[in-house]
Amino acid sequence: MTHETSASGPFALGLLLRQAHWRAAAVMTEAFRPLGIELRHFAVLVVLVDRGPTVQRDLAPATGSDKAGIMRVVDDLERMGLAVRRPVPGDRRVRAVEITPEGRELFDAAQAAAEPLAERLVAHLKPGEAEVLRDLLTRFAYPAESPSSHSID
Repeated sequence: MTHETSASGPFALGLLLRQAHWRAAAVMTEAFRPLGIELRHFAVLVVLVDRGPTVQRDLAPATGSDKAGIMRVVDDLERMGLAVRRPVPGDRRVRAVEITPEGRELFDAAQAAAEPLAERLVAHLKPGEAEVLRDLLTRFAYPAESPSSHSID
């Protein structure tokens, strides 16, 4: 099976990114299955560990999900005892989602389970290329946050 690496059409980058996502998602799904969570659950846990308690509506853009999908994921996490919704002082309608100690424990276990599989994903790259790829994808995904967007040319 050959792969078209010289495709230069307007959608080539998007298709490559989608294929890379599918490959990475399959590996992460394999790692998380024994722990009873899915990639969508882990994505929310990552945000909660990184940011601390987070207003539920802010989880959707942070994880690339939609509002309804985030509600289902947070419901799942609450049911599993991995996160809780707490009222936000001063606004009775808003709830912040907070990781529980059990959620943090599972997050740590998920990272440990995923690490060797994630290393397998980039094993065929040359030394240093995984870091370059991570940097390029970060700048591509979050252009407003990249240092180069602040420079004056």
